[in-house]
Amino acid sequence: MPKFLLLKHYRGGPELHHPFPPMDRWAPEDVEAHIAFQHHVIALLKERGEYVGAEALTPVRTWVRYGGPDAAPVTTDGPHPETSDLVAGWFMIDVESRERAIELAAYVSSEPGPAGEPLYEWIDVREIMSGSPAG
Repeated sequence: MPKFLLLKHYRGGPELHHPFPPMDRWAPEDVEAHIAFQHHVIALLKERGEYVGAEALTPVRTWVRYGGPDAAPVTTDGPHPETSDLVAGWFMIDVESRERAIELAAYVSSEPGPAGEPLYEWIDVREIMSGSPAG
């Protein structure tokens, strides 16, 4: 079965979706409902044997690159690309087909935002390359 990565971006996609504020400005009950939905999706995936993993990322980041054979890695806190380019989290799934991956991505896209309104966010669906080191 092919594996897919369903990437959640902070504001990514081919066009704007609902202009909700960043999650750190949501009401606590809205954040709780959003996280509860994520746990619900994980439970569904586990029940169907499609779950591989899922993680959410904080917005804190550091850029790192190789500093050369005689140097430490080079790090910086900025400048950064637009927030819309940064990954917020992901689901790793193992499903029967690309169509199933798209079906799940559409479901994840409906997760609740402020006041329980669906986010309808864009989900980046990426198939894991067969023969990859982690696959």
